[in-house]
Amino acid sequence: MSSNSSNEDCLGWAARDPSGVLSPYKFSRRLLGHDDVSLRITHCGVCYADVAWTRNKQGHSKYPLVPGHEIVGIVREVGSNVKRFRVGDHVGVGTYVNSCRECDYCNDGLEVHCMKGAVYTFDGFDVDGTITKGGYSSFIVVHERYCFRIPDNYPSALAAPLLCAGITVYTPMMRHNMNQPGKSLGVIGLGGLGHLAVKFGKAFGLNVTVFSTSISKKEEALILLGADNFVLSSDEQQMMALAKSLDFIINTASGDIPFDPYMSLLKTAGVLVLVGFPSVVKLSPASLILGMKTISGSITGGTKQTQEMLDFCAAHKIFPEVEIIPIQYANEALERLIKKDVKYRFVIDIENSLK
Repeated sequence: MSSNSSNEDCLGWAARDPSGVLSPYKFSRRLLGHDDVSLRITHCGVCYADVAWTRNKQGHSKYPLVPGHEIVGIVREVGSNVKRFRVGDHVGVGTYVNSCRECDYCNDGLEVHCMKGAVYTFDGFDVDGTITKGGYSSFIVVHERYCFRIPDNYPSALAAPLLCAGITVYTPMMRHNMNQPGKSLGVIGLGGLGHLAVKFGKAFGLNVTVFSTSISKKEEALILLGADNFVLSSDEQQMMALAKSLDFIINTASGDIPFDPYMSLLKTAGVLVLVGFPSVVKLSPASLILGMKTISGSITGGTKQTQEMLDFCAAHKIFPEVEIIPIQYANEALERLIKKDVKYRFVIDIENSLK
């Protein structure tokens, strides 16, 4: 498996326990395999998954834990069998770094749904039996299949959020044919995922309505992001005015909300898709049966669609709104993320701050 590459120390920031507090941490990456790419990390996006895993919200975090799965960097070395990348290329790594490569889903380029389970970029089991460690670190070694070419002239800092937040909203929109001009899209929540759903919707030529619990988001939605309509979700009259008007609603929020009011906004055969993680989903069966509506779920995307999404963003000049921070600010950033105090994605400048 291995080349003659040295297994040098990697510098990262890790949580040592469920407090989630990050601090500097040195560790060894696995040796470069014949099919691997070694990537010098320049930027890493901050995702709510970083909060959940560092604080053991799922109950299976393995410490020390180095988070980060929105990774962009520059190729510094490639294995002898690597064909797609060369030293100096700008490359991204997303939420998973391995899969079985044999099941129907892997064969269809849907590796995230691998029958044996995709290997997550952090807190998973790598091919050498070690625990995967994420992008809050100086470099990473990944099989070339799970690396993505960052299009020329696309800023590395802006590419990072596309590798989780971007593909998470792009995937269900493509699956449900929401790339057809003239259709109507509703977006619940205007955070890291929601603001990209709006941007994709406008690039696809959709009529986009943003739903939020905060009136302060109105100007951002309409002026900054170009949404066509803003609805305060607590205003019953505003909600009722949109009855049976939307083809598709994407719920990017993880808070618990009443679903029946949103289902009533869908046209016949409309779809509401969950990409956030509410603790419970409650709705009346009539909300589905009357109007043959659907509620669905989605996570990130496969390798083929992720590259397609990156190329689409470059071609249509879709850029996430980010706040660039040094690694030393990571703990404060995670606290602000919990409070939804970011517009709209933190990106760590690994290259210039992790020393």
